[in-house]
Amino acid sequence: MSFEDDMEELESAEDFLQYFELDYDQTIVHVNRLHILQRFHDYLDKGGEQLPEDEDSKRQVYKTLLSRAYMDFVDSDAQTEKVFKVFNMPDPANVFIALTDIKT
Repeated sequence: MSFEDDMEELESAEDFLQYFELDYDQTIVHVNRLHILQRFHDYLDKGGEQLPEDEDSKRQVYKTLLSRAYMDFVDSDAQTEKVFKVFNMPDPANVFIALTDIKT
């Protein structure tokens, strides 16, 4: 199987971490699995066309970026890292409505 085929088979954050033989704390992954995978995806997108063609080199780049994505959540949390759009939305405005303004 090629590297690309291997990538197609991986489904969970744990699958990726195990495939790339990265040590990880299950507690961190359990709480942040989607955030880790999204951050990994974001890092890959930022690399764009700069990924090497050679499978071994590409595998090393992926491993480095996945490790970086995981480490982002070792000493931080999802709300601080703001991976998903929902964490970047402004807080809702507080609106005051007087009881006298409520009509039945």
